[in-house]
Amino acid sequence: MIASPKNPRVKALAALKERKERERAGLFLVEGRREVERALQAGLKPVTVLLGPRATPAEEALAQGEVLRLSEEALKRVSSRENPAQVIAVFPIPRRALKEVRLPQDPLVLVLLGLEKPGNLGAILRSADGAGAHLILVAEGVDLYSPQVIRNSTGVVFGLPVFPVAEEEAARFLEEKGLYPVAATPRGERVYWEEDYRRGVAFLLGAEDRGLPEAWLKRAQARVRIPMRGRADSLNVAVSAALLLYEALRQRSLQDPPQPP
Repeated sequence: MIASPKNPRVKALAALKERKERERAGLFLVEGRREVERALQAGLKPVTVLLGPRATPAEEALAQGEVLRLSEEALKRVSSRENPAQVIAVFPIPRRALKEVRLPQDPLVLVLLGLEKPGNLGAILRSADGAGAHLILVAEGVDLYSPQVIRNSTGVVFGLPVFPVAEEEAARFLEEKGLYPVAATPRGERVYWEEDYRRGVAFLLGAEDRGLPEAWLKRAQARVRIPMRGRADSLNVAVSAALLLYEALRQRSLQDPPQPP
């Protein structure tokens, strides 16, 4: 049992809440039973599992590798939540190469450029999971392994083909794969449901306040807008992503053969 929140080990673990330390150590935190379960199901192996004093048998069953018992005070220092979960796991940051990705015919791809809010990224990942996206590229912006991203994605991030990339790498990948880039922008020439998403398509979405960089607007072969009837001129980027993804799913479902009862 580690009781003191000032313990050097606790301080080192708490530092992983910061992006700079995650990148330095090559480690990140996963908090909560559901999130840890989904990381384990995706094949990730924890280096350390932290258990709080009120951990349930189901949470204790998740313990692999090194196991540390923390007091409630020490757990609060490591936790990113107001009410800390009783299980937190430390995982190595996955190292996967984008060039190894194998896409199906006519893939559904999402490219996120410079997003700044981890809550939005987490929500987008949930929509991407629900709509069956084949690849998500996170170019610049918020850290994919932020505790807030993991929590807001409810851990589905671990089962998704999602890659943090540089903008140049994302642009090169889309060109090499011959994908049809569609930019979401209030300046779009067409309403989003008027475009055909049954081909191999890549949705391009930009930062919450600035939108897509001009270079990506020019790179897009189609620019679509979401109609707005009220005073706001745009939707939250997570809502916009969900609308696009599910319109693509709807269109693709129409061309699928009927399933037997």
